[in-house]
Amino acid sequence: MDSSGINRGYLPALTGCAAVKDTIQGREEKGTCLDAEDALARLGGHCTAFHGQQGVVMAYQQVIGLGVAGNFAGHLEQAGEARDFVAVKVKDAIAPKAIFPFYLPGVADHFLGTYPLSHDTICYPQGADHLQIEPEVGLLCDIQYDAAHRVIALHPRAFGAYNDCSIRREGARKISEKKNWGPQSKGVASTLLPVDHLQPGGVLDGYRIASFLLRDGELHAYGIDSAVVDYSYFHHTLLDWIIEKMNQQADEGPAEDIAAHLARCGYPQQALISIGATRYTPFGEHHFLQPGDTSLVVLYPADRFTPQQISTGLQNNTLADPAISILRQRVV
Repeated sequence: MDSSGINRGYLPALTGCAAVKDTIQGREEKGTCLDAEDALARLGGHCTAFHGQQGVVMAYQQVIGLGVAGNFAGHLEQAGEARDFVAVKVKDAIAPKAIFPFYLPGVADHFLGTYPLSHDTICYPQGADHLQIEPEVGLLCDIQYDAAHRVIALHPRAFGAYNDCSIRREGARKISEKKNWGPQSKGVASTLLPVDHLQPGGVLDGYRIASFLLRDGELHAYGIDSAVVDYSYFHHTLLDWIIEKMNQQADEGPAEDIAAHLARCGYPQQALISIGATRYTPFGEHHFLQPGDTSLVVLYPADRFTPQQISTGLQNNTLADPAISILRQRVV
C-alpha cells in the first residue's frame, strides 16, 4: 500500500500477514492499537488495508464517507425510496438525486462519527427487519480544495466492492439515518484496486458489479449483474456532479449540507464514495438480510470472467484473482 492507500501488489490483507500478527497481539496486550506506521514498517511499506480489530477496516478512519443516491435507473423505486425525492429538483431526468454522508471522521458528537466499515461482518441492527444489501463501486478519491475550502477537484485513486447496507426505515428524515447504525454497518473490500482515471476508456469501464446472498448453503443472485458504465452518471459527469453537490447541496428534504460536514471534519484529504446501487433481482427486492446470512458483492473484469464463473466460484469459495474485488460479510 502506498501513501494513497492503494494496493499496488494485490498482497494479502494485513491481518493475514504473519509479520504483523505478532505486532497486533502485542499491542492488544498493552491495550493499544496497531497504527499505519507500525504496519507499514513491519511489511516494508507494502500492504493492503490494516485492521485494528477483527473485521474492522481501519484504513479509512480519517476519510469522509459519502454516497450517491439514485444513480442507477429503477433502484430507488425498488427500495421504496423514490417518494422521498419527489420534491428534489434535478437538472436532467437521469441525474442522481443527492449525495449523503455515512461517516464523518473526528466528529464525536454526531451518530455519523461512529466508524462503520468492515470487510467481513454486518452487525444486524436491533429492531430492524428490512435490511438490504446495496451493491456498489466504492471509489477512493483525493479531495482538492481552493483557498476558501471549496472543493475544486476529486482525484480517483482506487476502487473496490462496497456494500451500502441499508435499513428500509419508514419516516427517516435524512438518507443518512438509514445508513450508519453503528460499527460494522457498512462494507468495503479489504483490498482496493488501483484506478488509472475516470475518463472513458479507463480500467473501470471493463468491470461489472454482481451481488449475492448466501443462505443455508444456497447462493441467490441479489442484485442484477450490471456493467459499471451503466451508471446513470459516470466518468467526469459524475465527478463534476459530486463536486457541485459537495459545495452547494443544501440541508433540504432528505439531503444534507455536505460543505458544512466537510468543515466539521476539518476538511479531510480523502473521500470514500459509494457511487450508487444497482437494481435488485426479484429475489433481492423481496428478501431481507437475517443473522446467519452471508452478503457478497463482487467487482470483476468482464473480458476475463462470465457471470456463471463468478457465481460458481463464490458458491465453491474458489474465486481468487488479483483483478477481482470481493466483499464477503457474515450477518451477525
